[in-house]
Amino acid sequence: MEKDVDVLGKYRAVTNKLKKRFLKRPNVAEGIEQYSALAKGLKQQDCPQYAGFCCLAQARCEHTLVNAAGEAQALTSAARSFLDAELANREMKCPSFEEHLTAAINCFSHAIRVYIENNHISLAAALSIELGEALKNLNKPGEAMSHFQRAAELQSQSPLECLHSLGSVASCKVATKDYDGALAVLTEMAYLAQERGGSSTTGKPIGAYCDILARCEVTRVLLLMLLQPTPQRIRPEHAQTLEKYAWESTDDHATAQFLSEDLFLMMQSVVMACQSQDFISLRALQTELWPLLMGEQNELLFQIIKELTHPSGEGIREETLIDECQLIRDLISLSMPR
Repeated sequence: MEKDVDVLGKYRAVTNKLKKRFLKRPNVAEGIEQYSALAKGLKQQDCPQYAGFCCLAQARCEHTLVNAAGEAQALTSAARSFLDAELANREMKCPSFEEHLTAAINCFSHAIRVYIENNHISLAAALSIELGEALKNLNKPGEAMSHFQRAAELQSQSPLECLHSLGSVASCKVATKDYDGALAVLTEMAYLAQERGGSSTTGKPIGAYCDILARCEVTRVLLLMLLQPTPQRIRPEHAQTLEKYAWESTDDHATAQFLSEDLFLMMQSVVMACQSQDFISLRALQTELWPLLMGEQNELLFQIIKELTHPSGEGIREETLIDECQLIRDLISLSMPR
């Protein structure tokens, strides 16, 4: 690897070659190769932000040659380079105005627009998901949400991919504590999975659609238990969902086809424990449900227990007081002489 290279001088030299001169056309193709080589060298030297600028210059050259595929690829490389620079700053806890992240978002958005204009919808959706995941990993679920939603809109002709993106939207809404919004998205997912995931012979959901329906069902029930809507304000479709988990209900064939019997019975117990304010049973169910639920669902169950026990002043605080008294008695007995 070369040392003491004048990177700025090289960049200026390539840029000067591409300036229009009288009776002389610039060699844009050569400029693309030189910008690409300079970007590659800067990445190897751990200078991703400068590599990103070189990729942007490469994208401008590709645009001049009307090469949409090359332009989008260069913009994507620039976005990833700026994203690497942002991650490096965060690892070093370096104060910043998140300028590298802003540049990455702009580059991703530009690349997505280029793909859409050239009718490469699946590639545009893939970049939207990549940007959403990057923002989510940077603890920005509110900003990631819009990009997952855009991906879902672009994937309207691919039900499974669309459902996956909508699931990410729901997760972001849960992370931002927009529980009503998450409930609405999960309900939309359930309808879409029922409509598009049916078998051609039986009409019932099959394969991955059953897993999606199971996730939607369990998460919706937990969200309803957390929100505790009044009978006057609950929507008909949500009331219908809860009716399946009443003890007297026997019409559970629609749920049993994508929920295991054990999970269905335990979710039924969760609903009844919440409705009867049985906090001890609810905490016991939390232990049994833990391995059966997703991380997001376990967090919702924890929030349910926290919300239901905190206002009453009973349940957890009462048990904690008993445990503390027992601990004090044990310490006194150990300290007394024998």
